[in-house]
Amino acid sequence: MASEIKCIIVPREEAVFWMDKNGAWHNEHGKFEHPKIIRHFNLSIRKDDLGYYLSQATDEVEEKVYFPHEDTALFVVDISLEKKYIMTLNTTEVMPLDPGQLFTQNDSLYLQTPEHCIKFSQHALIKLSRHMEEVDGRFCLRLNQTTHTIPEK
Repeated sequence: MASEIKCIIVPREEAVFWMDKNGAWHNEHGKFEHPKIIRHFNLSIRKDDLGYYLSQATDEVEEKVYFPHEDTALFVVDISLEKKYIMTLNTTEVMPLDPGQLFTQNDSLYLQTPEHCIKFSQHALIKLSRHMEEVDGRFCLRLNQTTHTIPEK
């Protein structure tokens, strides 16, 4: 008879780490600095009806730690601007850039999908900046000879 996997849930209020508005992980001792730990945390991000959490599983136990985040838990950390515009997220997921999903808020650039609100990191913004311009007082993105107006929320 197969044994059931025990699920341990740590609510957001009891998490001992959090993500700041720039996507950096912190605990009571300060900002995480070790690249392997940061990568492990980012690769473990999942989302369900209760919000974003870090997931860790063994054969016997699944642990979900819901964590506080100041803005959003997902970030565009890199973008390929060759023939196809492909974004890489902090979770290493890749997805195409859809200019129709972009918006700005509080001087930041975001992409809204049906499932997630994703913020652009400084690195991704720098790579994208050569395609950005202001047209008639509006923020725009020019890709493949097409100008896309980016609304502000």
